Amino acid sequence: MKPTPQNPAPSDAKARKEVEPVICYPADVLEPIKNDFRQLYRNDLTLIDSVTVPARDARCFHVPAGHYFRIICPDGPQVGDLNLWNANNLKEKFFSGKTRALHGTHVGVGDKLWSSLPFMRPMATITYDTLDWYGWDEFGGSVHDVIGTRCDPYTNQLLKESEYHYCCHSNLTRALVKEKKLTIEEAEFAVHDVLNVFMCTGFTQDTHQYFMKASPVRQGDFLEFFAEIDLLGALSACPGGDCSSEHSSDEAACYPLQVDILRPLCDLPIDWQKTKHTQYSGNHGL
Repeated sequence: MKPTPQNPAPSDAKARKEVEPVICYPADVLEPIKNDFRQLYRNDLTLIDSVTVPARDARCFHVPAGHYFRIICPDGPQVGDLNLWNANNLKEKFFSGKTRALHGTHVGVGDKLWSSLPFMRPMATITYDTLDWYGWDEFGGSVHDVIGTRCDPYTNQLLKESEYHYCCHSNLTRALVKEKKLTIEEAEFAVHDVLNVFMCTGFTQDTHQYFMKASPVRQGDFLEFFAEIDLLGALSACPGGDCSSEHSSDEAACYPLQVDILRPLCDLPIDWQKTKHTQYSGNHGL
């Protein structure tokens, strides 16, 4: 909560507050999803791999460019924390902050997951969401957020003064250590802020604090993506289960998640990776 103001409001305070807001990053110039081949080709896919993510744990998976992947809830209600990297260069990773600035606090069909600077390009495009019916609830909550970070042992130690090693940060770190044979330190610096898949979150209307509530996810629900580049992904099945009570807990009911990798049966357009967005020169005017 913010402290009580120490300064009186100026005489023109009302007028200052009534100034119309301006969208920082108008994204209407980005490619529309309607009639895009990513949307059309998703109806003709074949499964090439499937990865099970155990409850309170994480697993890595690979998605070749031009393939689709689905994060599926196969059993009980469960949310997941997603990390993405360029499979050939871990320095290029998912940039949740810029994705939020371009697409909003929660993402859905047609939105892209953007990579970190100086790369700044789409890593994946969301092509289907069985939870798109949820929209926004009366509390200002919605699903698939890019506002939360990831539950981690450091914040847990700060707030509860106890160690807990199945936080999503720890799960993702262990998965990356195993997959890439990294040291724990190397993996921790590579793990990054997440897309909270299936998680229902928002900000309270009074104190504007980040909140979570029971996810509406049901057995069989999935969020589907098209890989714009060769991807290495890591998914943690959050120790909070559906996050209806707490998100670092051995007591919450937790379930596995599943990642399916699918190949389109249709040949992709020859220039499908070519967009009107050109890479910045990187010279910064120097």
